[in-house]
Amino acid sequence: MLRLAVATNKETYERMREPLAERGIEVGHVDTTERAIPLTENPFEEYDVGFVYPSRVMEGAVADAFLDVPWVNDREAILRSRNKADVLTRLGRADLAVPESVVVSNPADESELVAAYERLDSPVVVKPNSTTRGVGVTTAHDLDSFLGIADYLDLVHDYRATGDQSFLVQAYLPDATDYRAMVVDGDYVGAVERRLPDDERERGRWKHNVHRGAVAEGVELPDELRRLAERTAEVLDIDYLGVDLLVTDDRTVVNETNARPTIDSATKYEDGFWDRLAALIRETARE
Repeated sequence: MLRLAVATNKETYERMREPLAERGIEVGHVDTTERAIPLTENPFEEYDVGFVYPSRVMEGAVADAFLDVPWVNDREAILRSRNKADVLTRLGRADLAVPESVVVSNPADESELVAAYERLDSPVVVKPNSTTRGVGVTTAHDLDSFLGIADYLDLVHDYRATGDQSFLVQAYLPDATDYRAMVVDGDYVGAVERRLPDDERERGRWKHNVHRGAVAEGVELPDELRRLAERTAEVLDIDYLGVDLLVTDDRTVVNETNARPTIDSATKYEDGFWDRLAALIRETARE
């Protein structure tokens, strides 16, 4: 039986165990964070292949050195997807629709900040370039508010150990429907619509992140959105990818991607999802 090291959250690990065991893949959890790891002795069991490189790349490098396995979504894939500006640039150059965006490398002169803000219609979205789960993402409705947000980011980035000292200024798409489409080895395998409860929206909240209280419900996407998700994964060359789509009455854009997406309940995926994932794991192990 093939042994799979899973370096992602417990929810995904638990959901993977039984379906993959039925397909000849034994799943083990590799814990790389919030622990002490002696560097002279291997604390991990033996595995044949890994599932998504650990989110903390420093600790992940230690686990990678001990495990010495190929990964479904290796370090390069994780870092590529995490760099939102890189993703948007690659997709835009491949003629895929993305939100109009400006990347700001901190610290930037006020004239540069003003130019970035005035390039877009107000309000604008301000988003740390490497953020996850919507952390730190906000909107600015006027220039003074935007410059104030930039000041706060400058204070944070002044701590030089901060790995990414850039942020995005993006066009705000009010009332957009938020979808997360999943792609496995080039094929669309399912999607969810993420939506905040109505009472939260009435209070002024607008970020449809599940970790922020949004509900994810399985949906059937039209063919053009399925192809858009598949093309996104192809351009980025990432085998296992969540593709975040924002859809309004007149346009659809690829907003972000996630190379470490949580596996949801099976009812939210197409038939054959687990067979495709198992095939990808076996192919990666052979490589």
